[in-house]
Amino acid sequence: MKLDQIRNFCIIAHIDHGKSTLADRMLELTNTVQKRDMKAQLLDSMDLEREKGITIKLAPVRMKYKGYDLNLIDTPGHVDFSYEVSRSLQACEGAVLVVDASQGIQAQTLANVYLALNQNLTIIPVLNKIDLPAADIPRVSAEIINLLGCKEQDILKISAKTGEGVEEVLDAVIKQVQSPTGDENAPTRALIFDSYYDDYRGVILYIRMVDGMIQKGDTIEMMATNASGIALEVGALQPTMKSGISLMTGEIGYVVTNLRTTRDARVGDTVTTKRSHTESQLPGYKLVKPFVYAGFFPVSNDDYQDLKDAIEKLSLSDSALQFEPENSPVLGFGVRIGFLGLLHMDIIHERLEREYNLDLVVTNPSTDYQVALSNGDNLDIKSASSLPDVSHIKEIREPWINGEIVVPQSYIGSVLQLIISKRGRQKNLSYIDERALISFEAPLANLLTDFYDQLKSVTSGYGSFNYELDDYRTEDLVRVDFYVAGNIVDALSVMAHRSEAQSLGREVVDKLKEVIPRQNFQVALQAAIGAKFIARADLSAYRKDVTTGLYGGDVSRKKKVLAKQAKGKKRMKRFGKVDIPSEAFTVMLKRG
Repeated sequence: MKLDQIRNFCIIAHIDHGKSTLADRMLELTNTVQKRDMKAQLLDSMDLEREKGITIKLAPVRMKYKGYDLNLIDTPGHVDFSYEVSRSLQACEGAVLVVDASQGIQAQTLANVYLALNQNLTIIPVLNKIDLPAADIPRVSAEIINLLGCKEQDILKISAKTGEGVEEVLDAVIKQVQSPTGDENAPTRALIFDSYYDDYRGVILYIRMVDGMIQKGDTIEMMATNASGIALEVGALQPTMKSGISLMTGEIGYVVTNLRTTRDARVGDTVTTKRSHTESQLPGYKLVKPFVYAGFFPVSNDDYQDLKDAIEKLSLSDSALQFEPENSPVLGFGVRIGFLGLLHMDIIHERLEREYNLDLVVTNPSTDYQVALSNGDNLDIKSASSLPDVSHIKEIREPWINGEIVVPQSYIGSVLQLIISKRGRQKNLSYIDERALISFEAPLANLLTDFYDQLKSVTSGYGSFNYELDDYRTEDLVRVDFYVAGNIVDALSVMAHRSEAQSLGREVVDKLKEVIPRQNFQVALQAAIGAKFIARADLSAYRKDVTTGLYGGDVSRKKKVLAKQAKGKKRMKRFGKVDIPSEAFTVMLKRG
């Protein structure tokens, strides 16, 4: 196929604005998929994606239309996967921007538009769901014009559900998107924009050929990881794999390799061949680092090996997943896992429970902290329990984020209050038609647990949120420990700012009081910073009336029996063990 007959484009949008449905209509219209094989959200292959109505794993597909090869990449819409989205955009020349006609521009829409503009892509604005009774076409059109500086007639108005206007979108892609550039005779360079592990075939790469070609049987090399393998099969996805002899300059396709893990072929890396080797790597590659950590423990310790095996299998397909063994006196053996964000954590949790039938206890998510010691060493700690002794610490740095919230103007006040309550600082306030765009910075740890839920409740569901990691800043941070019946529970320890430690301690202690069942003896629940206790709540004991069988007689008989009971309770308190239920370890997630 000649370069001028190829168009590479992707669809970008906020979650649930109709990306995958538009992709379905395009596949139908171009006869890439027969009517009998068609199902809703065809490119969303995981059950989880269908249930949640979101795209988690991106999927490329090649369509033939009016003599052109159209390569479409359906990208994830969530902030956790923004690096994957940026690599997919680098593999394209154009982007179809889908905006819901009833909801208008959201935070993730803006973030994806900025990513597309950074890659100098041609943006085709599309207004979707125009058939809905709630669709407000003039208002949302004005928002798009405001954002992109385009004309009213440039905006394509469609309904991906009914198929109305989808043909015009394909025509616009052919007309407006540039054909790919590249040199067929130059040394081979290809961009990996996704990779996953197949149990039967090994690692499969989704690549965009930039220069040269890759043939079946070529020895391939990854430039960032220095791994090498063999291209066992090459071809295009239509949407199932259709093998060919080679992938040429400008094309998007797949390569089946003999690699054993995606860590050898990371997203954003450059592939070259031994036959036609290059020294220049494609720009933009970075190693994605997780910044949300949580402990995963099996409910029964017998399942620890199964949990470890399951995570190892998942990490073969997900190179961003990092894990290390963890041991807790209360929960036993488990694994501490690093994620790209809370949605990523949610997905892995669901997959472990569904696909591997594991019953898990997940501890409160935390972020990583950089600790500078007084002897000049630097540590990177991933859980509060691994913080060294305070006397050895010079300073502690925590990650801050730059965030953007898009919200109707009437909710600005309550959103600003929410940001301030999380130790955040408002940086900028601008207006997009009837909506406000609030830019702010805040410590990541304060947004991890329930910020998104609180944002949705203070904005009646209209607020949308997007963020990116900024830098690490030195703050007055302390470790808050929790004691149950005088014993420290490591898995509950959290890092907090000194100004918030007292209220946090009191809040968690009160939550624990609701969750931990009463015992036959009084149990003290305490929060402490070092040796100083800052909050306490008591679980009162069950009281058994031991005097029921005593009728009449001298009062000293009653006193004798009660004294005996008090003595027994004292002994029980000394040797008794408090059973802590698994809900106690997720109290932070349910902070009100």
